[in-house]
Amino acid sequence: MNATLPNRSDSLVVLIVDDVPDNLSLLHDALDESGYTVLVATNGESALQRAAQALPDIVLLDAVMPGMDGFEVARRLKQNPDTAHIPIIFMTGLTETEHVVAAFQAGGVDYVTKPIRAQEVLVRMAVHMRSARETHQATQARNALDAFGHATMAIHFVEGHADPVRSVWQTPLARQLMLSYFAATPGQIPAPVLDWLTSETKAVAEGREPRTLAVSRGARQLVFSLQQRTGDDDLLIVMREVSDAAVVDAMVQSFKLTLREAEVLYWVAKGKTNRDIGDILGSSPATVKKHLERVYVKLGVETRTAAASVASLRLRQLNLSMTG
Repeated sequence: MNATLPNRSDSLVVLIVDDVPDNLSLLHDALDESGYTVLVATNGESALQRAAQALPDIVLLDAVMPGMDGFEVARRLKQNPDTAHIPIIFMTGLTETEHVVAAFQAGGVDYVTKPIRAQEVLVRMAVHMRSARETHQATQARNALDAFGHATMAIHFVEGHADPVRSVWQTPLARQLMLSYFAATPGQIPAPVLDWLTSETKAVAEGREPRTLAVSRGARQLVFSLQQRTGDDDLLIVMREVSDAAVVDAMVQSFKLTLREAEVLYWVAKGKTNRDIGDILGSSPATVKKHLERVYVKLGVETRTAAASVASLRLRQLNLSMTG
């Protein structure tokens, strides 16, 4: 059996995982004759290592093995971003409903029962590999948007429906930003984004230009813009993060402020009220007021207007400006 890493340009790669590989000699021969490169692992740990190294096009996985069983192998393959896209077909003598359900829950796309019928496996493999390649290529194209700073997600939005919105897909950067700003789990649409979607889809329907949504966290802002509908008639949303971290850092250095005091001064200079600043920074207006009082002392001023003026003058001297 071929134990070397495959040349991906030559053939599709199948990883067979079974603790008794001799039982699969017929399947191995059928795959080899059909032009596949066949790899074999005889336990769970070696299966994970071989999959990570070779990135096979499909895995044929025995459900019952000593030590790490096939269900655990499948779960770990799906948890690894590098191998999550690989389709897994379980091979098992277990036909009870609970075992079939466990196979699918672990990440399997199909299962075949022993004794293995090679032609049946070949047909099922072809179907699942074609589907997996199309899905993986689409995912790679979407994720490439992140490299250009375009964190993107597709939203299925039906106005007036009991469940009007759901996330169809998100790029990794989009998931990261949604978690950072909203503590949102993948697929979750936070209330501010849902409200904005409801408003701006109406604007588009009425022929008006949709507005952006800006959500602030400290000196950072996450800006949402509504793009065209996709071929599946889903809404495409692009997120970009803008930051005035350099401005806040300049305030810290110039006026000997703490980071939170500098953030308060930053938002005062942008005309925000104490309540607004509290909402942005996750503090109460009273806490913001205390920070601002200390800022006044360090800047040698007595009013918000004077503090904003001193900050703006210093930024001009440093050739810095605030976004937004």
